[in-house]
Amino acid sequence: MEGVGKPTPFFFRTGYGLMITDVTGVLLAGGKSRRMGEDKRFILLGQETLFERSCAVLRELFEQVCIVIAQDSPPLQAEVPVIRDLVPDCGSLGGLYTGLRLAKTQHIFLAACDMPFLNPDVIRHIVQLKDSADIVISRWETRLQPTHAVYSRNCLPVIEEMMTLHNRKIHSMVGHPSLRVCVVPETEIRHIDHDGRSMFNINTPSDLEQARSVCDPGLGIG
Repeated sequence: MEGVGKPTPFFFRTGYGLMITDVTGVLLAGGKSRRMGEDKRFILLGQETLFERSCAVLRELFEQVCIVIAQDSPPLQAEVPVIRDLVPDCGSLGGLYTGLRLAKTQHIFLAACDMPFLNPDVIRHIVQLKDSADIVISRWETRLQPTHAVYSRNCLPVIEEMMTLHNRKIHSMVGHPSLRVCVVPETEIRHIDHDGRSMFNINTPSDLEQARSVCDPGLGIG
């Protein structure tokens, strides 16, 4: 299912504009960073760390935000709740499970802290589709983006089943027969974010070099 029905989320107005109150923003900040060779969370891009950049966007958008880190991750200081994975060694799937289990809302928006160019308008667009499916997930360059997606609590039994089977691939949820899935196509995202910069994530030193080449240090969002 692609881009059908756009019910309006609940908002309230603050100094930042309209905040989303019926979806929790969940930021994955596990701290493993194996391919980078150093903790990505604290790498500077412009005047902020990767963690600070992504967290700032979620705090601007969502009334409720939490950070999920691995059970063996070093402590992380933040102005929002920081929680550890309820189930160890399940990667992003475990972070998704923890966020959904502990959120007070029916839906969460899941993002990763290594996505330095999160676009608030793209996120709002995806959130507006939440009542049409259990998963609202972006597609960019033929690839699904599981850490730029909305998930409902209806996903919890499926995640528990996957963890029992030692299947840690979030993508596997998209084909599960019990879940309704709305895929937001690349063409739809391009109307808001022409270059798809919001889908860019940093996994390697070359990714970081590329991000720095397009980031204006004077801007909060590149």
